[in-house]
Amino acid sequence: MQQKRDVRAVAAWRKSSYSNGEGAECVEVADGLPVVPVRDSKCAEGAVLAFGPVAWSGFVTAIKHGGPTT
Repeated sequence: MQQKRDVRAVAAWRKSSYSNGEGAECVEVADGLPVVPVRDSKCAEGAVLAFGPVAWSGFVTAIKHGGPTT
């Protein structure tokens, strides 16, 4: 039986490039995993959202172009 590992423990987290380091609202993401985990930088032990690479790429592209459409 394969044991699940907590992504918070194995991920190499990095803060958003928009973070100003003054406690502003921002997120952290981790690279190099089968999914792209995202968490609130102020709550490192809290919930982690996991996106598939294609979904994450689409989200980032949409944000760069003014935001997601409905």
